[in-house]
Amino acid sequence: MPVLNMVQAINLALKEEMQRDDSVVILGEDVGKDGGVFRVTEGLYDRFGAQRIIDTPLAESGIVGAAIGMAVYGLKPVAEIQFMGFIYPALDQILSHASRVRARSRGRFSCPLVIRTPYGIGIKAPEHHEESTEALFCHTPGVKVVVPSTPYNAKGLLMSSIRDPDPVIFLEAARLYRMIKEEVPEGEYTIPLGQARIAREGSSVTIIAWGSMLHRTLQAAEGYDAEVIDMMTLSPFDEETIYNSVKKTGRVVIVHEAPKTCGFGAELSASIAEDAMLYLRAPVMRVTAYDVVMPTAKLEDYYTPDVSRIRKAVEEILKY
Repeated sequence: MPVLNMVQAINLALKEEMQRDDSVVILGEDVGKDGGVFRVTEGLYDRFGAQRIIDTPLAESGIVGAAIGMAVYGLKPVAEIQFMGFIYPALDQILSHASRVRARSRGRFSCPLVIRTPYGIGIKAPEHHEESTEALFCHTPGVKVVVPSTPYNAKGLLMSSIRDPDPVIFLEAARLYRMIKEEVPEGEYTIPLGQARIAREGSSVTIIAWGSMLHRTLQAAEGYDAEVIDMMTLSPFDEETIYNSVKKTGRVVIVHEAPKTCGFGAELSASIAEDAMLYLRAPVMRVTAYDVVMPTAKLEDYYTPDVSRIRKAVEEILKY
């Protein structure tokens, strides 16, 4: 079984899905001969040709708009946006059109579209290249939001996303692209969307994280009897796994690299308060980035949650 990093695992998922299904096409800036800004689509142009690996102009709204048309027509487009901070020109296409095709047509049409984009810290680049604004999409009915944290899960989740009949925003933590490797099987396997996983079992406190923050959280959990949940899908999220963990531990810390106000941690915190309040022994705590514009590279490490900030929150909640 090959040992792959995240880039290689996503590339393998794309290749195998394109081999399996002729209706899968890829489009985006530099995805063809150049293989994409992070080389995720490397080699696919030579294998599948310009009819299925389509280089586009630098126009995010056009990329997503064209992909919506392809999807409604019957294709399964996988659109690449080079950085999450560049997706905003396409928000109108996503929020006003892709998310509503099924409801607007009363179920006569769907929009099987995947939008892949790297996000978050780790490459020491200016603000638009490192933002984490997943909550924008979690607030949009009709769109699923998927965030893998390991190469194995990235491949299985991407295969499920491509086969999903509705739009999926597939967020790839840039920091993880080449940070970790693990065994990733060749051939077909899928991981259901909307399902979280217990990344570490424990009984004293539940720590919830996703993407690159999962790995800092696992480091922070060492020495504690902490249960760590990897969300994997933010919308729809896996209420059952979270609530069962809350019932067991009674304490919750949520970790994300997006700003605190109206971040997805706020939705998780409110949901736990509504549906699992009687099992809580302490208030839900959030460890997040700050409510400021993503700073320059020198301040990146101060901006995002680190192991010490997560451990401090765990200590505080255990003493409550």
